Amino acid sequence: MSSTLRRVAWLAVAAAAAAGCDFQPDPEEGPSALPPARAATVRIEYRQPQGCQNAAPEHCVDLVWFFGSWMHPGEEIPLELVPGSYLWTGTASGVPVNWPPTEQPHLVRVFDPHLKDTTTGGVTAARLSVGGQLLSRFDSPGTAKESGLVYIDDDGVGRNPY
Repeated sequence: MSSTLRRVAWLAVAAAAAAGCDFQPDPEEGPSALPPARAATVRIEYRQPQGCQNAAPEHCVDLVWFFGSWMHPGEEIPLELVPGSYLWTGTASGVPVNWPPTEQPHLVRVFDPHLKDTTTGGVTAARLSVGGQLLSRFDSPGTAKESGLVYIDDDGVGRNPY
């Protein structure tokens, strides 16, 4: 009798498996959440050339503005002049981390009112330090689209492309 009971039990298990019964719990509905984007706070420093190169000096007292490729319109950062110097500084928060390099470097630049009447129209990446790194790689140098190339690590340290 126990062998008959065993056969019935095996038959019931086989029938349940053939019917597609799944005894495991179902996973949660929907896709899994994306991992949070890594972001850092980065120090910006720009050394302004001595002397305004504009024909009309009224713009020589305007602020220097910083732009980054991750920024949306209206998120530009006005830099502050360090008293008694030609050094402008600021802090960019929420900068996407892109180091180690898995994508393109960030493009960064400033608008310097001292250079408004030059061929770049005041846009430059020369003499710009991002995250403590003086930039040495540039895109479209000497034009109004001049930008410095930089990677940012988790600690907000800038790195020049190879």
